Amino acid sequence: MDVIVPILVQLIAGGAGGNVIGQLAKQLNLGTAGNSLVGAIGGLAGTWLAGMIPGLDSLVGAATGAAGSAGSLDLGALAGQGATGLIGGGLLTAIAGLIKSAMSKS
Repeated sequence: MDVIVPILVQLIAGGAGGNVIGQLAKQLNLGTAGNSLVGAIGGLAGTWLAGMIPGLDSLVGAATGAAGSAGSLDLGALAGQGATGLIGGGLLTAIAGLIKSAMSKS
C-alpha cells in the first residue's frame, strides 16, 4: 500500500495538471480523456525526472523513498510528488497539444 499511494498521487496530480492546461489554452486541448491520460503519464515522468535532479530529489522524497521507515507515508514527499506531478502533467499535455495543433495545420 505504501508503494501505491505515491504513484496514485502522481497520476491524479498529472491528470489534473493536464486538464488545467487544456482548459486554460484551448489550442492545446486534447479533450478531457486525452488531457487526463497524457497528464497522468506526464505526472509519472515529471516526478521520475525530478527525482534524478540533484536538489529536487529531496523535494519528491527520491520517489522510491516515499514510504517512511515506520511504515507510514511521508506527507512532505507526497506533497512534493503531487506538485511535480501537476507540473509534469501540464508540461507534457502542452507539448502534446502543440504537436497536435502543428500537425493539424499542415
